[in-house]
Amino acid sequence: MAGKLYLVATPIGNLEDMTYRAVRILSEVDLIAAEDTRNSIKLLNHFDINTSMTSYHEHNKYEKADELVALLLEGKDIAEITDAGTPGISDPGEELVKKCYEAGIDVIPVPGACAAINALVASGQPTRRFAFEAFLPLDKKERNIVLDELKKETRTLIIYEAPHRLVKTLNELVETLGDREATVCREITKKHETFFKTTLKEALSYYTENEPKGECIIIIRGLSQEEIEKESKAGWNELSVPEHIKLYMSQGLDKKEALKQVAKDRGISKRDIYEYTIGL
Repeated sequence: MAGKLYLVATPIGNLEDMTYRAVRILSEVDLIAAEDTRNSIKLLNHFDINTSMTSYHEHNKYEKADELVALLLEGKDIAEITDAGTPGISDPGEELVKKCYEAGIDVIPVPGACAAINALVASGQPTRRFAFEAFLPLDKKERNIVLDELKKETRTLIIYEAPHRLVKTLNELVETLGDREATVCREITKKHETFFKTTLKEALSYYTENEPKGECIIIIRGLSQEEIEKESKAGWNELSVPEHIKLYMSQGLDKKEALKQVAKDRGISKRDIYEYTIGL
C-alpha cells in the first residue's frame, strides 16, 4: 500500500504559529522533504522532532520528485515543508504533488501559516476577490508582459518582493498601474511587522528615502468598473466623433447602428452626436 504525501505548513516567523497537528505529522512520517535542511533543522530541534530529512528544492525538483514518489509507492509516508509558510505555492512542491496524482498517491494538506493570506486580510484592501502573483518574473520581457496583463485586473493583487528590489518594483507598478491604493506588508508575524496602507506613489517615495528591510508583500487594490469605463471612454476620445462613426461603418454597421455604438462607447446620448452623421 502506498504511503501518503503531507504538505505541512510551518511558521513564517513566529514559532508559536506551529500547529499541534503539524508537529505530530512531522514526528510520525518516515521522511521530511525540506526546501533547505539547514534552515529546517532549527525548526525541528525547537519542537524536538527527530525525523530524517532530505533536501527538495527548485534545482532538484524533477529528479528528486521521482525519488520521493518511488519511496511513497514503497509505503513510506513523507512530509514536505518549505522554508516558511505553506508548501506548494510558488514552490517546488507543485511538481511533487503533480507526480503524486499521476502515481495515484494521496496528497494531504496540513494547514497553517500563509504569508499571502495574512497580508491580504490585514491590508485594509478588498478581500472578496484577489489574484496571487507571487514574485514578478525577473526576465524583462516576461515581466513587462505580466505587468501589462495586470493593468485591467479588477481583483486585489498580491505581489511578493525582496527588500532590495522593492523600490524598483514599486516604480514599475506606478508606471504601469498608475497610483493605486496599496498596502506594503513587511516581516509578518515577526518583531518588526508593519502594514503600511498608502498608495503606490507614496510607498515609492517613502521607501526611496527609507531603505526597506525584511521580505515584503505588496497588496494592491484592483481597478474598479468605474475606472475601466473611464479609461475606455478616454481611449475613444483619441478619435474624432466622425472618425469613430466611420470606424464602425467600415466594419459593416449601417449609420444608425454605428451612431448607437459610438454613443454607448462615449457615454453620451445619440442626440448629442447625431449632427456628426450629416454628410457620412
